[in-house]
Amino acid sequence: YLKISKLALAFAIIHSKPPGKSSKEYTEYLARTVSEQDFGWKWKVEVLEAEVLRLRQELLLNRISPRFCSENRKQDTSAETLLGQESINPTSYSSQLEDSGCDVCNDSAFDSLGIASDFHQSEHNVNTSKHWLERVPPLNLCHTSKEQSLTAPVHFLQRLLEIRKLSEGGILQADFSELENDSFTICNSVSQLLDGLTFFYNSPKFPAPTFLTEGVCVLLSLITDTKLSNHVLKKCFRKIEEFKKNLIQIILRNRSVNRFQALHSVSQTLGLLGRNNILRNSLISLLLSGVRQFAEQLLQAHQVQSVYDIAQYENIFLLCMILEQLLQNETEESNFSSSDYGGEEKIKFLKNLDQVILHLSDEFPLFSLCLWRVSVLLNSGQMQ
Repeated sequence: YLKISKLALAFAIIHSKPPGKSSKEYTEYLARTVSEQDFGWKWKVEVLEAEVLRLRQELLLNRISPRFCSENRKQDTSAETLLGQESINPTSYSSQLEDSGCDVCNDSAFDSLGIASDFHQSEHNVNTSKHWLERVPPLNLCHTSKEQSLTAPVHFLQRLLEIRKLSEGGILQADFSELENDSFTICNSVSQLLDGLTFFYNSPKFPAPTFLTEGVCVLLSLITDTKLSNHVLKKCFRKIEEFKKNLIQIILRNRSVNRFQALHSVSQTLGLLGRNNILRNSLISLLLSGVRQFAEQLLQAHQVQSVYDIAQYENIFLLCMILEQLLQNETEESNFSSSDYGGEEKIKFLKNLDQVILHLSDEFPLFSLCLWRVSVLLNSGQMQ
């Protein structure tokens, strides 16, 4: 039946093709037309789904804290004025973004992108009595659907974090048990945020857009918040794990000439994610797996004298740097050397590592040294 249908379609195309066009050209034209129609319907569906999610977000916030939402609605009319003032007086993000962060050897390069410094500032912001009455202006910085997919969840999660701070200070009453009753909204919002961050890390722009730095700050605040992190990690743990894997692959596979500034930003984000006790062990396992697999590929290429990926060899040092930093932090915080971080990957990494280092040390001394330093941290918990 399928063969007869295909044959009938082919005859119909040949019979109906306009003069001056070949059957191939007419077939391609019909395929493009159908594809454009499908794209149009998909775009409409995406718009409607986004609107449904926005309404669910508003409803969830209203259930958690009706008073907060009513105060925000009262100030909707002044949102455009606030945005106009923001364009005249840029925030600390935009002023920090004037520094391109090209000096990737300096640890402050990440601060120049406005992520680490603003994250710590948000952690220590105790002046909530004034802040709760100030409307968080809608992020209208989006010009494409990709930017919209990131700014929309950032705006929602910013407001959720604001309610959390105000309720903790006793300024506002909030019922966060509603998060248990509506897991769909929080899961989809965090999922959109992670997908948006992954997309922009894959296609970096310099200086980093404001909505990207704000997205990272919101993600880190959610993970470190004592009350909200349980809801986020419980419902979105797999998505966060996928996000970490994507960031590691972005570091390994990037081959652009001017990649080190972007990769340094990604590595700093991984390092900040590793500060969370729940995420740290899984991140260490992922990094151990990535470094081990590359070491095995490099050893195999060295033994048969074949070509290896030079760009990946350069990128692997960022993963080693992150891994060493996380292991040192784990050792300092636990104060003992028997921490079972890494699990199975730790065993796989240490297996035959001495032989790997022995064979690679002459040709790749720096990488061999990095492997040795990691093995020392895994074995003893102290640098020797």
